[in-house]
Amino acid sequence: MTIKLGVPSKGRLMEKTFDWFGARGISLARTGSDREYAGKVDGIEGVELVLLSAGEIPRELAAGRIHLGVTGTDLVREKLGMWEQQVKELAPLGFGGADLILAVPACWVDVETLDDLDAVASAFRKTHGFRLRIATKYHRLVREFLRDAGVADYQLVDSQGATEGTIKNLTAEAVADITSTGETLRANHLKILSDGLMLKSQATLFKSRRAPVDDGEKAILTRLIEQLGIES
Repeated sequence: MTIKLGVPSKGRLMEKTFDWFGARGISLARTGSDREYAGKVDGIEGVELVLLSAGEIPRELAAGRIHLGVTGTDLVREKLGMWEQQVKELAPLGFGGADLILAVPACWVDVETLDDLDAVASAFRKTHGFRLRIATKYHRLVREFLRDAGVADYQLVDSQGATEGTIKNLTAEAVADITSTGETLRANHLKILSDGLMLKSQATLFKSRRAPVDDGEKAILTRLIEQLGIES
C-alpha cells in the first residue's frame, strides 16, 4: 500500500517543493547522485517519492500512475484536455509563479489589444499571402484563448527554444509565452497586449482522479492531506 507523490526532479521547483512539504512536517529528499531519480519520504508512512520532470507530471497523473503531483497549472491545462475530469487541484503552493501572455513587437504602435491584433492579422494575410505566425509552446491554451477572443487569421508555430527570439529571427510575428518579470520580453523589444494575459500559473499540488486506490491507500491519502492542512 503506497501513495505515489510526483515532484519535479531538479532545480528551484524541486527545492521549493521540498521546503513546502518540510514546513508541514514531511521531509522529502533526493537519494543517490544527481543523475539518479530516487528519493525518500520521512514524517509519514506509506508515501513514495517519484522524481519526474515537471512536464511529465500531468501525463502521469492523468494515466493514474501517480496519486499526487506538483507541477505548474500551465502544464496541466496545456497537456490535459478537459483537465478537471482527470485531476483535481488540491492546493496552490505559492511559488513558481508566471503569466502566460501574448506579446507583439513594441514597434507595432497601433496594436495594443486583441481586437487590434485581429485587424492586423487580417491585413497581414492579404499583404503576405499567409497567416500571421505566433510562436509558442502552448498550442492548446493559445488556440482556446484566441478562439474565445474572436481572433482567427493566425497560425501557431512551435517553439521549444527561446520563444522571444523567434521574431528577431523572422520565424514569427508574435509570441505567446510564460513570463515572470517581463524582462526578457522587453530585452527583445516586445510588449504584452493589454488584454493578452491568458493564465496566471504557479506550482500546484494536484490529485489524480484516475489513480486506483484501495482502502489502505485511501487512509494514507487522507492522513497525508490532513497533515498538509489542505482540503481534499
